[in-house]
Amino acid sequence: MRHTVDTEAGPVEGVPCRDRSVTVFRGIPYAAPPVGDLRWQAPQPPRRWEGVRRTGRFGPMCPQAPTDAAATGVDVPMSEDCLNLNIWTGAPSTAELRPVLVWIYGGGFREGTGAHPRYDGEKLARKGLVVVTFNYRLGAFGFLATAELSGESGHGSSGNYGLLDCVAALRWVRDNIACFGGDPGRVTVAGQSAGAGMANFLAMSPLAKGLFHRAVAQSHARYARDPELRYLSTSYRLPADAETAGDRYARVHGAQTARELRSLHWRKLVDGRHPVDTTVETGGTAGPPLFRPVVDGWAIPAGYDETYAKGAQNDVDYLTGNNLDESGAVPQTMVAALRAGRRTVRPGSPPVHVTLEQHVTAARRKFGPLAEEFLRLYPATTDDEAAAAGSRAARDNSRLSTYLWGTDWTCHTTGSLHTYFWTHRTQVPGGGPSRASHGSEIDYVFGNPADGTTSWTEKDHDIARTLSSYWINFAATGDPNGSGLPHWPAFAADAGSVMEIGARFQSIHVADPVRTDFWIRFFSTRQAW
Repeated sequence: MRHTVDTEAGPVEGVPCRDRSVTVFRGIPYAAPPVGDLRWQAPQPPRRWEGVRRTGRFGPMCPQAPTDAAATGVDVPMSEDCLNLNIWTGAPSTAELRPVLVWIYGGGFREGTGAHPRYDGEKLARKGLVVVTFNYRLGAFGFLATAELSGESGHGSSGNYGLLDCVAALRWVRDNIACFGGDPGRVTVAGQSAGAGMANFLAMSPLAKGLFHRAVAQSHARYARDPELRYLSTSYRLPADAETAGDRYARVHGAQTARELRSLHWRKLVDGRHPVDTTVETGGTAGPPLFRPVVDGWAIPAGYDETYAKGAQNDVDYLTGNNLDESGAVPQTMVAALRAGRRTVRPGSPPVHVTLEQHVTAARRKFGPLAEEFLRLYPATTDDEAAAAGSRAARDNSRLSTYLWGTDWTCHTTGSLHTYFWTHRTQVPGGGPSRASHGSEIDYVFGNPADGTTSWTEKDHDIARTLSSYWINFAATGDPNGSGLPHWPAFAADAGSVMEIGARFQSIHVADPVRTDFWIRFFSTRQAW
């Protein structure tokens, strides 16, 4: 690949990676800076530049609450001028068009950056992908809705600026990626947590139709009747609720109009706290982040249930799953520490029940008339038994919810669907019990654990080779299977199974028949989202 590449806004010069066969281009603007009058507007095309733009440095991250840069390994400035992307490519020329993976970071719609070292695309590029990471607006900058902003938009909606950034990045990829050796006809969007939520929302957005062909949602594809859908990264807001919260936010910040809000320095709009939306009934103590996407009738025309019932989603190949130790499930080795520590409610975080009292109280609140049946299916007489029972229930819930989601998703689609359950427990950087925690599979897809691969065992390396091969094959063909890999069956609504990946690679039952029947009956009593 030439180190200088022409884009629609001007030429860019990349730099070779450690592996000299891979070139990286950092900090390429894919949209104009969303500043001044463009704050809380749909992203505009990038401004042309004169001469060759050098791309040796990552661009700024979007405004967000400060994080410990030393702990995250991220050392980039923060600025509203943050709509930039990064490309890793090993394509020898534009004559060889390789499949493209566009990665969307997680972080609860309030933090994150495409410059994070765990998303470095060099290893995947060396294996045949063109990898793109990018920034999208966060918090109030990405998801503020007010009646005035909706009125000035031209389509009667506001609050989806972060999602519109994702659409703009995909449009840029469509129009420019061939110059980097990427195939605009084989684009996969992939993300974890809030990034998985974005993949789900893009799959429901007519604005993204045709811009991508496959999707990977790592954690939290949920059935429309699962109460967890209301607070996890797949949660959304309705316009009236979003505008009411936005108008309140403006008043708290001393502004009465959009003009006054736009006149404030961006630092005054970054809240150090993480507000929880307490207006949503979730069946428990958890709550979603206040700022998150809006079912606005335009970017997201309808909720999950209505979209899937009508077959209105974008018909793309899909790969999605959950992890062993997330969604309220924890390994027994963590239970004592969780009992001893203080737990604060963080937006989007599931409750963890590690005492008998918590287990029983939560069951009665969530399941109501079905609580006693739940407690018979997940019995406990001691705190330790309750912690184990609560984790088993959380795992059954997540596997069954994704299975029922898949049943709805495939009713009106022709693309492939593959689901997984990640089970490999890894050592946490800095110590602590090993666990297959939320996001832990990312390190095995990209090959970038925080403490380096030198700490990996041969088993870790084998798992990483298998996992990255699955993701690469899926991005290339829509099927994760390939030579020398354990067979991954496609989703089948009548099979009741999911692919375990990590500790073992095999098809397993989603849940036993009795518990499956219970969860289906419980979900049937819940309002569909």
